Amino acid sequence: MTEDIYVGNANIDAPEERGWLLGHFMPEGDARHSTDVEIKWGVHPPGDARAAWVHGEDRTALLVLISGRFRMEFPGRDVVLSKQGDYVVWGRGVDHSWYAEEESVVLTVRWPSIPGYKVEAAETVP
Repeated sequence: MTEDIYVGNANIDAPEERGWLLGHFMPEGDARHSTDVEIKWGVHPPGDARAAWVHGEDRTALLVLISGRFRMEFPGRDVVLSKQGDYVVWGRGVDHSWYAEEESVVLTVRWPSIPGYKVEAAETVP
């Protein structure tokens, strides 16, 4: 079935869903619809930052640096990803924020994909 195959480009598709390429929020019947996992392609200009910390996250996450220099901020600890392939994993309930020290591309994987969670408008600080 052709509905089971989706071919796209992350740089083109991601901006339509705040960077998310796969998750429960994609249309049912679309190969990108999943209640198991969410995948995000993030392209961040230098100095881009999350406007507010994420508190009480209900998912586990993995963030992989594709290019650039990207800082993940956690209570009491910052992690700087500076080489392609550097990654960080954090569990449910871990508060976090982020800052792009250089122009950066990151891939984020979150699980599970929680139905009812809505992808809102981007909240970043230029």
